[in-house]
Amino acid sequence: MIGATTSGELRAHNRVRLLRAVHDCGATRTRSQLTRDLNLARGTASVLVAGLAEDGLLHEEPAREHARGRPTQVPGPHPRGPLALAVDVREDAWELAACELGGRTTVLGLQPHDGTPEGVLGPLGDALAAHRRRLGHRVVGVGVALAGPVRHGGLVDIAHLGWRSVDVPQLLGLEGAEGPIVGNDTAFAALAEARRGGLQGVRVGLHLHVDFDLGGVLVVEGRPLAGASGTGAEFGHMPLTGGDRLCPCGAIGCWGMDVGANALLRHVGLAYGGGRGRAQAEQVLATSEEAVAANARALGRGVAALVNAHDPEVVTLSGHGVELYERAGQALMDSCGPGLMAIRRDHPPRIEGSALGWRGALLGAMESVFDAFLTPEGLEKWRENHPDQGRDTPERQNVTHSTLKGAKPL
Repeated sequence: MIGATTSGELRAHNRVRLLRAVHDCGATRTRSQLTRDLNLARGTASVLVAGLAEDGLLHEEPAREHARGRPTQVPGPHPRGPLALAVDVREDAWELAACELGGRTTVLGLQPHDGTPEGVLGPLGDALAAHRRRLGHRVVGVGVALAGPVRHGGLVDIAHLGWRSVDVPQLLGLEGAEGPIVGNDTAFAALAEARRGGLQGVRVGLHLHVDFDLGGVLVVEGRPLAGASGTGAEFGHMPLTGGDRLCPCGAIGCWGMDVGANALLRHVGLAYGGGRGRAQAEQVLATSEEAVAANARALGRGVAALVNAHDPEVVTLSGHGVELYERAGQALMDSCGPGLMAIRRDHPPRIEGSALGWRGALLGAMESVFDAFLTPEGLEKWRENHPDQGRDTPERQNVTHSTLKGAKPL
């Protein structure tokens, strides 16, 4: 109730709390459970739910299983409720999805690209504009995850594609107040992990996202540490494995040169770089035990160094990190163990693959939009625009059914 000094402010505060609770639990808890969780009076909760339903923000359905008597109601997203448009821009393709309160997503588009800023962001901007026109005021924001450091809210550098200070909002045609929330893919994946994955409730965690190369970030009290300029999710550009190769970022010996799809391709003598070769890398991952073990050992050595430095409780892995852990977990652990300080070996952090798999960056982009929306100001703006909402409702798709999950993401 910080800052709430009038009954109106308190009601606005509790509306946000209730919607946030519904969103964070994935719209799975009953009204009674939410009432207890938020320490609300039963009558207050009923009034709040009714008001949020009237505003087109919540809709209740009977719980699938309930005791005798009156059916228990589960608050969830309204059929005409707010949507976040979330995008995961990877080095070879982008995926666009519409996300409801609670986290359910509908994939709206998946498109390969040529790797150039104009070739990536131009068609993506057109797709976003088309869906915003179709969905109208239901769209409460756009979140965009990119495979590189992001500065000043929208300038991105993707070394492997030769991008330098690319103005993402400008090329998307989304500048100004309606501009997108732009962030690093690893930082967004870490945010999703803290909200919906293995870092839930973890005070200090480490998240590593492996794609063509490697990104990593420290997560403290549920928030990825962004750094002074917003470019903090770059553990992959630390010299943690003793290599001497020149990285496209300009540094020598980056950890990411030894972990990820590029390293798998290089290990078997195939061409790599420039965001190409995903299918070949997937084949190497599935068939070459030697290449996978080398990747896993390099991953383990770097994890040990970061554990020594940051003392995390849990280390989570997403993207190809899940597959490396599943296929060569012992090699990873055998490499990590000797690199740990003696005081770390008695109680090492838990290392686990993310249950979100490839979905983290997209879901983190969604979370960034709903973080901005779930405020008294955001709900008041929604209420003002509510009569003019768009009519279309995307067909629902569970987040685990992504086209980017599995042995052949694309």
